[in-house]
Amino acid sequence: MADGSRPCPHARTWSTLATPASAQDAERSDDTTAQALLAALDVSSFAAKGEAIEAIVRSDDPRARGWLQALLDGRLQRTDDGRFVVVLDNAGRQWPVEDALTGEALGEMSRRDLDRIGINNALRNQLRSAIAVVDLYAADVGLRRASAERLLGEVDGDLAGPLAEVIEAEPDARVKERLLQALAIYRLEQGEVEAIDDLRGSLHPRVRVALARAASGAVESRAAADDGPVLAEEARRALSGIEQKLKVNRAVETLYFGLSLGSVLVLAAIGLAITFGVMGVINMAHGELIMLGAYTTWAMQQWLPGQPGLALILAIPAGFLVAALAGIAIERGVIQFLKGRPLETLLATFGISLILQQLVRTVISPLNRTVVTPEWMSGSIAINDALSLTLNRMVVLGFALVMFAALILIMRRTRLGLEVRAVTQNRAMARSMGIRATRVDILTFALGSGVAGLAGVALSQLTNVGPNLGQNYIIDSFMVVVFGGVGNLWGTLVAGLSLGVINQVLEPWAGAVMAKIIVLVFIILFIQKRPRGLFPQKGRAAEG
Repeated sequence: MADGSRPCPHARTWSTLATPASAQDAERSDDTTAQALLAALDVSSFAAKGEAIEAIVRSDDPRARGWLQALLDGRLQRTDDGRFVVVLDNAGRQWPVEDALTGEALGEMSRRDLDRIGINNALRNQLRSAIAVVDLYAADVGLRRASAERLLGEVDGDLAGPLAEVIEAEPDARVKERLLQALAIYRLEQGEVEAIDDLRGSLHPRVRVALARAASGAVESRAAADDGPVLAEEARRALSGIEQKLKVNRAVETLYFGLSLGSVLVLAAIGLAITFGVMGVINMAHGELIMLGAYTTWAMQQWLPGQPGLALILAIPAGFLVAALAGIAIERGVIQFLKGRPLETLLATFGISLILQQLVRTVISPLNRTVVTPEWMSGSIAINDALSLTLNRMVVLGFALVMFAALILIMRRTRLGLEVRAVTQNRAMARSMGIRATRVDILTFALGSGVAGLAGVALSQLTNVGPNLGQNYIIDSFMVVVFGGVGNLWGTLVAGLSLGVINQVLEPWAGAVMAKIIVLVFIILFIQKRPRGLFPQKGRAAEG
């Protein structure tokens, strides 16, 4: 076989299984015959057990699939009186069981009263292949797809003929494609050059293994050199085309991970951009506001155990509120007394960040906490055999874009946004027009801090929550603000997404630390040419 696995040991059973009605609609065989089929498994010889497995498959008994799966899982067992049962749950000392013949629930039995039917690795391979064949006739398309997937690299000469008939009758395109590839791998192993046409462009690992083996000359071509293309050369061409497709898929994956990382940077930096643009304050405690949002998500899940989805939804307003209140406390308690003194403000907020970190270590724990990802955010969307997009990152990316759009609306459509823009451009003129700059400062700091809390909620779905969470993003947030242009929301969006993608591109060959150093050097050189960033802010912030 192309991947080194053993040939399918139950291949001769295909002639019996070739009629779908035999696997789906056959009537229940009498209990005496079924008992004999199961009793044949209860022997010491593994070879005899293999023959018994083939007999079960040939029996056309509608219970055969369940017996085979239970045997593979170690749940098919025998009682002291010779009765065969299926263990439903093998946790603890008392196991709930059901009769293997009738499906009747028999209550709980002690594991000491049961004898497991043992199997070895060869029998496990045989069982997996047998189950795959049986599942090809299942009404559930999911079972048929999984079965076709397992047959890749498992087809031999006895399977090849009947498999072609199954392919013609299969209505599902995905199942048909996999079965065609399984048959083509077998044909390629037999030296048929034409089989490469059915494998060309496939990104499945087993297909690539089979083509690589043929390209290395391990498979002898049936075609003469002057009658057609040489097998190894055609296999190399097919592999070359697949490699090009893989490069494109890797680039898409890198872009996706970069955008998801960039979306987190946008959320982390956008609040900083607002407060920095309006107040000119370098808030070194901004990372700890992110941390508070993440811990709020964890706390909500502790409050609502077993409901991670509801807890996450409620954590969005809660995280915003907790971080906003903390931001107001920082602004009223410290920053308002240090206006116009940037160095003192930086040192004071750095001290606040250390206090918040230690407070979390003391009150909660110095250890990281895990936030459960809801089921609707778990898993991934398979684009093809080489590219899958994780749902949690997709949701975080969408969440960041929604929050950005909401901030744009606040800044463009509300009185607060109008006053913020006025104070940002010219604080003295805004005061002379009756705008209460102090009130604007408080609300702006609360808004920026609340957005940082939302960043923490999003980050809780991507990484563990710990006291040092914010420290990992504070420097990156400042880089995004400087690169995009202080106080400019669109600049923050472009800069955050750009730096996320750049980091993701550099990390594979430069390493995580060196990638950040390269990005930092790039920004230093960039601000030498454009000190005000990509999108410079107009007004007082720009002039300062």
